Amino acid sequence: MDTDSPSSTQPPGEQELRELLAPLLDTRPEDVPGDANLILLGLTSIDMMRLVGRWRRAKVPVVFEELASAPTLNGWLAHFDGLRT
Repeated sequence: MDTDSPSSTQPPGEQELRELLAPLLDTRPEDVPGDANLILLGLTSIDMMRLVGRWRRAKVPVVFEELASAPTLNGWLAHFDGLRT
């Protein structure tokens, strides 16, 4: 999946986030665990920077440090939920 092309101005929801992460983790979207450390599953810092760049270009005010401090699907969803206020 191309992580460099912005597709939305809204933070991703759970399904979209699963679909973005799955190819980076070499798994299916429904198999991305909620509480597992994405870095330990294979997500690289380059992958994270590309995703953050994509979201920032789409005007989503994502904070890299927040994602890096809670590198789980659920942690990222909590960060994105906080951006929807």
